[in-house]
Amino acid sequence: MPTTSAPAERPMTPTGTTSVTGTTLVIGATGTTGGRTTARLIAAGHRVRAAGRRATPLPGAEPVRFDWYDPTTFGDALDGVDRAYLVPPIGDPDPAAAMMPFLRQARAAGVRRAVLLSSSAISEGGPAVGAVHQALPGLFDQWAVLRPSWFMQNFTGAHAHADSIRTDGVIRTAAGTGRIGFVDADDIAAVAVQALTNDRAPNTDLVLTGPEALSHDDIATIVTRVTGRPVVHHHLTYEDMRDRLAAVIPPEFAALLAGMDRAIAEGAEDRTTDTVQRLTGRPPNPFRAVAERELRPAHRAPQAP
Repeated sequence: MPTTSAPAERPMTPTGTTSVTGTTLVIGATGTTGGRTTARLIAAGHRVRAAGRRATPLPGAEPVRFDWYDPTTFGDALDGVDRAYLVPPIGDPDPAAAMMPFLRQARAAGVRRAVLLSSSAISEGGPAVGAVHQALPGLFDQWAVLRPSWFMQNFTGAHAHADSIRTDGVIRTAAGTGRIGFVDADDIAAVAVQALTNDRAPNTDLVLTGPEALSHDDIATIVTRVTGRPVVHHHLTYEDMRDRLAAVIPPEFAALLAGMDRAIAEGAEDRTTDTVQRLTGRPPNPFRAVAERELRPAHRAPQAP
């Protein structure tokens, strides 16, 4: 299946950020995209409340304890906040049950803009966070849903793929030879900051990809070249993938993730978009550059000139 463009989104151009005077709540502020979004907001001079279950101190941010499953943490997190970056609870097949009470309280507390992290594989009204996506425009006049493709950091950071690369030199999926427009978490954060702080809210969903669609075989080849350590892609069946995941996560969520792999094999994620370029004014980072940045120092010294 040839790479195709995603459906056109509402045209936007980088407009620079407004002089935000309130506070931005970042939920999941120590996570893959939340940490990067927090750092970018602080660097741009915005006030940030960094929310997480441990209220981890972050330079330049105000830490606050927050737990999706503990409504007693909602009030302190929302005090004085006028916009929020929402990272859903990880591994919950029905995040709307935990998120909707918070979102209603956020609206009542004066939050004007909400930016939700979703997935390119989950459409409005779809499973899991798709229900929150569907509800968001009815709650906030200013909103955006970020729908990134699979993270490049899945192969470089704290993820099962990265772990299996480090320990076994293997990537295991049921995605076959299907291709994905893997996206750098740095690019997701750059778009998140634009969506949170631009004068005009996107008021739409934004599908985020990198500059090229790659298979997991391609990823294995690039990681091998960058690190100098052999890495291969093991092709699993849907059933094998589901059962492996079900050993460590709830069965219904395991089935959902394995089903996403099967959809990739069928070409569902074989696309690239220009969203990062349009909203940030620069092209998205290719996987080779991210691998060079995040893998080479850990495995191999740079080659001598």
